[in-house]
Amino acid sequence: MKTQSTFEEHLRKNNLSENTIASYLWTVEFYHSHYQSLSKENLLAYKGYLTEFFRPKTVNLRIQAMNKYLKFRGKEQLQLKSVKVQQKNFLENVISDGDYAFLKKQLKKDGNLDWYFLVWYLGATGARISELIQIKAEHVQLGYFDLYTKGGKVRRLYIPKKLKKESLLWLEEADRSSGYLFLNRFGQRITPRGIAQQLKTFADKYGLDKRVIYPHSFRHRYAKNFLEAYNDIALLADLMGHESIETTRIYLRRTASEQQALVDQVVTW
Repeated sequence: MKTQSTFEEHLRKNNLSENTIASYLWTVEFYHSHYQSLSKENLLAYKGYLTEFFRPKTVNLRIQAMNKYLKFRGKEQLQLKSVKVQQKNFLENVISDGDYAFLKKQLKKDGNLDWYFLVWYLGATGARISELIQIKAEHVQLGYFDLYTKGGKVRRLYIPKKLKKESLLWLEEADRSSGYLFLNRFGQRITPRGIAQQLKTFADKYGLDKRVIYPHSFRHRYAKNFLEAYNDIALLADLMGHESIETTRIYLRRTASEQQALVDQVVTW
């Protein structure tokens, strides 16, 4: 009989990330500790439990894990359908263009060049935080960074001309020509957690809304600005690394604050 340990071996052969493997294994272990067998009745009961206590996104991640396991066990006929995720008709907690520019200006003014460039890279490349920390000085010299995604696909993260030019000057002054671009105070590659915490500190220092100062907020800003400057949603989907263009369509919508401003301006009756 195929066991959970062989399932782990199977996942590793599929070149999945450690986080994904850990999540899948935890899900399967939880299922087996609460349900006696792999039956349609038990699986539907598990889905019902998930739907009652968790958000749709989390429910679908657990279902995805179970479906992977069921396929591995040769029980595809028992696979569960994902639940529908109701998309909001607006974007929440996205940094405004004004706040983005203000934050960069203050960081540069205070001589915090490492953080000035980090914020600039977040806003001008659309990089996910996990991608940002992989950028090296060598990539700046090239003007791009190739990311290898699932299924062996390559996504190119472009470094805009102006950002590249200023980055090279910054690196030259710091006498750096190789290695990771963003380092912590110990000279090691910075962590996503370290970035998130420091951004909150800057929000406090500069009187900005902490709800909009987080790494992914700048990725949202990049997408919004790109579509406003160049309305090509298919190109943006490629640049963002979205598997489906439907994911990118959210950026055609206004942020909650933009909706509020428009309502305040238009509704005067």
